[in-house]
Amino acid sequence: MSDELANARRQLGQISSLAKQDKAMPAAQALQSALGIVLRQPLMKAERMEFSEMIANAVVAIANMPRVRKHYALALTYEPGQGKALYEQLVGLQEVLQQAEMEDAQARMREVEERKRNALNKAADELARGQVVAGKATLAMLVREYPVDFILRGRAGEILLKAGLYEEAVEYLTAAIDGQPDMLFLYSAAGIALRKLGKFDIAESYFLRGSQYLRNEPNLYFNIGRLYIDWQKWDKAIMAAKAALQLKPDFEEARKMLDYAEKQKEKLV
Repeated sequence: MSDELANARRQLGQISSLAKQDKAMPAAQALQSALGIVLRQPLMKAERMEFSEMIANAVVAIANMPRVRKHYALALTYEPGQGKALYEQLVGLQEVLQQAEMEDAQARMREVEERKRNALNKAADELARGQVVAGKATLAMLVREYPVDFILRGRAGEILLKAGLYEEAVEYLTAAIDGQPDMLFLYSAAGIALRKLGKFDIAESYFLRGSQYLRNEPNLYFNIGRLYIDWQKWDKAIMAAKAALQLKPDFEEARKMLDYAEKQKEKLV
């Protein structure tokens, strides 16, 4: 027996095990590959009989798999001498299974995203009701479950920021930024949390990193101005307020900030 036929025998021998695991796609691929070898090879009578029996058994095993019965409407059958027809049918079967796998993967992704949303909402609700320990625990459990989802970690940080838990917010937000630096919306949140903690120099570094990419975002300049107000750096607060107003002339809060910073500067003269 040639090496190719030995490979076909091996592939056909795997199908029973794959069928027991409901691994429909690998089973169909193995049968198609083995069948292709058999169709290409000149076989002696005994070999034809042996492979016909093995192929027929493989077809029965695949046809009875739950995944195949669920997604493939046609009857998968085989008779000796009908190898080419079976080969074409296996091509169609794999297309159906591939589509089903894509749909299943999308459904699993939707389920995961829904679970994340529900957990974030649960934590936000717990914190809003003053259940700080429970809310923090919900977020901690969530990020442990999805350790490389830095967007999720950033959202958790924003929830903590909103709840006034600034130290915890900084921990989550900065970790998220370190893991995925292109999440520009987090730079401002990290800066706000650091400002609330009085860590003005570190807050400034995050705001300025964000401003490199968000030059047309008036709210970022307003938040930078708030930092400089707290830091009592009036010239920089004036510049930030003017930048916000240049982008958004009707930005009333920025207008008030500008007036306040200019009055404070005048007191120093």
